[in-house]
Amino acid sequence: MTTHLKGQKMYLAGEWVNSEKVIEVRDPQDNRIIDTVPAAAAEDMLKCVEEAKEGAKIAAAMPVHQRMAVINAAADYIEKNSERYARTLASESSKTIREAGKEVGRAIQTLRISAEEARRINGETISFDQSPGSENRVGYFYRFPIGIIGAITPFNDPLNLVAHKVGPAIASGNAIIVKPATVTPLSALLLAEAFAHAELPMKVLSVITGHGSEIGDALVTHPAVRMISFTGGVEAAEEIARKAGLKKLGMELGSNSPVIVLSDADLEDAIESSVSGAFWAAGQNCLGVQRIYIQEGVFEAFKEKFVGRATDYLVGDKQSELTDMGPLITEKEAIRVEKLVNEAVKKGAKILTGGERDGAFYSPTVLIDVPENCTIAREEIFGPVVLLYPVADLEEAIHLSNNVNYGLQAGIFTKNIDLAHKAIAKLDVGGIMVNDSSDFRIDAMPFGGVKQSGLGREGIKFSIQEMTEPKVVCFKLSN
Repeated sequence: MTTHLKGQKMYLAGEWVNSEKVIEVRDPQDNRIIDTVPAAAAEDMLKCVEEAKEGAKIAAAMPVHQRMAVINAAADYIEKNSERYARTLASESSKTIREAGKEVGRAIQTLRISAEEARRINGETISFDQSPGSENRVGYFYRFPIGIIGAITPFNDPLNLVAHKVGPAIASGNAIIVKPATVTPLSALLLAEAFAHAELPMKVLSVITGHGSEIGDALVTHPAVRMISFTGGVEAAEEIARKAGLKKLGMELGSNSPVIVLSDADLEDAIESSVSGAFWAAGQNCLGVQRIYIQEGVFEAFKEKFVGRATDYLVGDKQSELTDMGPLITEKEAIRVEKLVNEAVKKGAKILTGGERDGAFYSPTVLIDVPENCTIAREEIFGPVVLLYPVADLEEAIHLSNNVNYGLQAGIFTKNIDLAHKAIAKLDVGGIMVNDSSDFRIDAMPFGGVKQSGLGREGIKFSIQEMTEPKVVCFKLSN
């Protein structure tokens, strides 16, 4: 029996267009083809940039109330079609239907916050008379859009992370070109569908599907593209930075997130939060809990209960409401995780549960006694694997937490406010969640990290700051 595929079109400057070549989009659960999308060529991207030049002028001229209305209308459209969006997201990605439903809800919220923040792009008056000789000058600064933004998005949040770039870009009066992950392009095209339905002016938004090797350079290196907003891995980020030239870079990269559990913590809360943080989206989450440092007095109790919860985690059909965790995005990724775990075991680590692969599925895995020289201890796993370590005290936990070249977010569980503040001051990260795992985030907060975890901050208000520039206005008054 042959399955008829609809075949999606890409969204080039407001037009739905095909290409001669296509990319097969597969469900990672069983590797079946669920649809196809155009495989754009460099020429398509160059044409898109040329159209976006006009789109940037159109976007900048849109009054704030129009930007708000369009963004809210797009959010309304997604809300009305939320089940279709969630089913599509769950089909093309690693997320279960429950996880996909939550992501769709977050994308709606991301757009609504973007609409609200559009009204708050404000400047300030400047006291020019603070400088001797400038007593007869008054003025202010305001923020203006930078023009064309190139957005490169990952597979792990294929709708909300696109919304996190598109919403602020439109709110701040920019044109934006999105290059979604090759393996999960359908959700990004659904976002474009919502904006088309909301009557966003032509040429302001494009979603161009294709292989990064074919179209990436045309977007990244083009002098008319004034900012690259990238979410992905460190190696790709370094290559983009080398090629981009003199333009803004916003980069949300990887992590190796630590969680600290002190002896006075609510263990049930710490375990529940950390299990979810470790295995959400099959561990393919930049905020995912990777290392847990537990004070020695409660280590054994924590370990036993944590392993029990991980063992009970239901892995299976993504479209079932009962499933806790689905597959990794490809079998290749599952094999990569398997190799990392096997390397750690060869060097002395012990598997308490998990460590088994079936195609693209990899079971929730808990390790102890992991040596520091293992790759899995120092780099981002991006899979359903968590490492447990006993520590003597908070000082040791902080030292070990900081002993990697990442710093996105961290979590600490304690009832002692003094110890919490000590961790806040000394942990070298972009965000600290107290009595929550490193995985907690709301879409309005500033989001980003230090070291190899990124450059700049996302979160709608903070993305808008990155996507605009201040312009100073000064009036010299007559005596």
